[in-house]
Amino acid sequence: MSTAASATTAPQQQGGFRRLWRALRQLFHEAIAAVFAVLALGWLNAALRAWTRDVARSLIGLAVAVALLFLFFAVTSFRRARRL
Repeated sequence: MSTAASATTAPQQQGGFRRLWRALRQLFHEAIAAVFAVLALGWLNAALRAWTRDVARSLIGLAVAVALLFLFFAVTSFRRARRL
């Protein structure tokens, strides 16, 4: 009886293509997250430069909002890659 219980809790072995596809999906999510993180840093840099040059506050707010959106996408993509 104990062997049947342990067999149901053990994860199934994935075939070669399934393992490759899972690795490619994980790599894709991690790469997209890195791209979004770099874009977010670029938008934050643009917001900081606009702040020092006395640009309209609405444009600074827009740049910060876009940076926060990109950071959100980066974090969720990293979490999705981790969950795979």
